Amino acid sequence: MRDGSERWVWAGAGGLVVAVGTAYFLLPLEGLGDDRSWLGWPLFVLCLGLLAALLLRQVRYVMLEKPHTRPGVMIVLLMCLAVLVFSSGYYTLAQQPGQFTGLSTRVDALYFTVVTLATVGYGDITPSGQEARLVAVAQILYTFVFLTAGATALSRRLHAVVAARDRRPPSS
Repeated sequence: MRDGSERWVWAGAGGLVVAVGTAYFLLPLEGLGDDRSWLGWPLFVLCLGLLAALLLRQVRYVMLEKPHTRPGVMIVLLMCLAVLVFSSGYYTLAQQPGQFTGLSTRVDALYFTVVTLATVGYGDITPSGQEARLVAVAQILYTFVFLTAGATALSRRLHAVVAARDRRPPSS
């Protein structure tokens, strides 16, 4: 570890995840529902597109073994942000009648996002409207392409870090 800087980077990333998670619970997402879908949909797509581009950039850094980057930290952070973007989308959609059965709170939306991400599907919350089903399909495809690429790159990076540590001579 270089001067403990790695710890500070992880602490900063953790703090950012907490801040964004807090913002998720405080932002007025209800204002993006039926009345302002002209704003909600483009914002949703823009956020996902930006996260995908940033995630692919980090995956590229891992594959090229680019020095002086911290893709491990960024990949974890970007994956958490993607979960919160989908959760926000589900919560916003749930404000429209007929889109969801069983989803009424932000915790419900976060829960549904994680259950969908993990492909568990308990069945207690179901997308019943066409828009909700499209977002669920989009999340599954997004997870399959972008989050899986990020997780694979993260695994590769961790393997390289552990292998590099194993090759170092023991300190006296």
